Amino acid sequence: MTTSSDAKADLHRYLQTAREALLWKLEGLSEYDIRRPLTPTGTNLLGLVKHVAGVELGYLGATFGRPAEEPPPWLGDDAETNADMWATADESRESMVGLYRRAWSHADATLEALPLDTIGKVPWWPAGRDEMTLHHAVVRVLTETHRHAGHADIVRELIDGDVGERKDRDSMAPGDSAWWESYRNRLERAARQADDRSAAQG
Repeated sequence: MTTSSDAKADLHRYLQTAREALLWKLEGLSEYDIRRPLTPTGTNLLGLVKHVAGVELGYLGATFGRPAEEPPPWLGDDAETNADMWATADESRESMVGLYRRAWSHADATLEALPLDTIGKVPWWPAGRDEMTLHHAVVRVLTETHRHAGHADIVRELIDGDVGERKDRDSMAPGDSAWWESYRNRLERAARQADDRSAAQG
């Protein structure tokens, strides 16, 4: 067992895990399923990919003087609200996934080239409160990506029941569909009992 650590390598490893988990959630689904909104606020799989691509280009690119060669139009000041959270019919799966892969290559190059204590300026933050270190930026992007990968877990489960972090490791308790149905019913009963108890104590 080793206790030595390389901060950049650790940050990159966990970020890459989240990136790949997010993209895996698109596999095997139709164009409709990767785009359809499954929450009242419109959360959808391809939109999550589009969004995190912009996050990487911004925090691990433009913030450190390395803007994208062709900034996506939905990141411009005149873009419509939430334009980065869904894909239009003309924005293909291939183009969005390709953009995300290019964004993470661009971000990785920033991480490799600069020390973690490098100071950058976030272009869309208010002047005087717009500085952050590269370390802070990577942690922010890593956290954001894992958060949205979690959203994607739930959305994918709602679409076809597919769950887990990766194809080769689902990180789920063992059990067939009957076991999961029984487990869910048990949780439902416990929730109702707790609610009844709370109401009685009123």
